[in-house]
Amino acid sequence: MSFVQEFKSFAMKGNVVDMAVGIIIGAAFGKIVSSFVGDVVMPPLGLLIGGVDFSDLAVILKPAQGDAPAVVLAYGKFIQTVFDFLIVAFAIFMAVKMMNKLRKHEEVKPAAPPAPTKEEVLLTEIRDILKEQRSPVIDTKPPL
Repeated sequence: MSFVQEFKSFAMKGNVVDMAVGIIIGAAFGKIVSSFVGDVVMPPLGLLIGGVDFSDLAVILKPAQGDAPAVVLAYGKFIQTVFDFLIVAFAIFMAVKMMNKLRKHEEVKPAAPPAPTKEEVLLTEIRDILKEQRSPVIDTKPPL
């Protein structure tokens, strides 16, 4: 098999195509979630917490010298990113929880009882034969 044919075979497998579609949809969904958090959730939350923005927190390790920029440890951006992640994660959790609530739960059908084993069938037949062979019920009253 040539390299081109092998690559074509790999690229056209169902799981590779499914993964590509998932990545593309995931990227688009990521934009929706980012917009939801940035444009809908964060403004009221910013009002509640007093407009705190951690992005500006930093430590200057080495000041700027001439054309060389300053070396800055921008730990505030990291804190803000973690804070944003927690908000996004919570928003997604709530959306999934709501979707699961709206989804109708499929009723689980009870499994059919298992068929009797050969031994059970034979024992049932023996029992039925013994019932047929029994004598009729004898009257146990004493004679008068």
